[in-house]
Amino acid sequence: MSEAADQRFAPPQAQVADLAPDGVVQAERGTRLLAAIVDAIIGGALGWAVVTATPVKALMASQTAASLDKASSLTPLSLVIGLLVFLLVQGWPLVTRGQTLGKMLFKLRIVRTDGSKVDAWRLHGLRYGVGMLTNLNPIVAMVYGLLDSLLIFRESRKCLHDSIADTQVIKL
Repeated sequence: MSEAADQRFAPPQAQVADLAPDGVVQAERGTRLLAAIVDAIIGGALGWAVVTATPVKALMASQTAASLDKASSLTPLSLVIGLLVFLLVQGWPLVTRGQTLGKMLFKLRIVRTDGSKVDAWRLHGLRYGVGMLTNLNPIVAMVYGLLDSLLIFRESRKCLHDSIADTQVIKL
């Protein structure tokens, strides 16, 4: 058999690298953590304001009281409120700029691994939505949150949500 015929059955020789495109500097782990803390403080403060300033508090209290699980005040209504606050405050900057308010403050941006802009579905559905869905089950949420956080210590500095959405966080 000729050498050309043998090549037809050879495995693909594509190079796969988990590296940033040329000229792109990935964000430091500590800076990403600080941006996430800022985002959590903003989201928590606004969520608290919505719950205390509207009749939502009474609705959530009745849902929690009717719940069999007294250990958690997490209700479907609180998840919906959290999602709405997130989309109202962070959703627009994410879609238009690839940044949350915390990432703007620390001059970071979310991009695809090839350096291109991230579309709304990939940002909201894959990057953030998958993590939010895990909150429906407290055990799954804890495992996902731990795994998501620990994976940033890989050489690629990508959390689980980055891998799911094929994104990376870069310095501007």
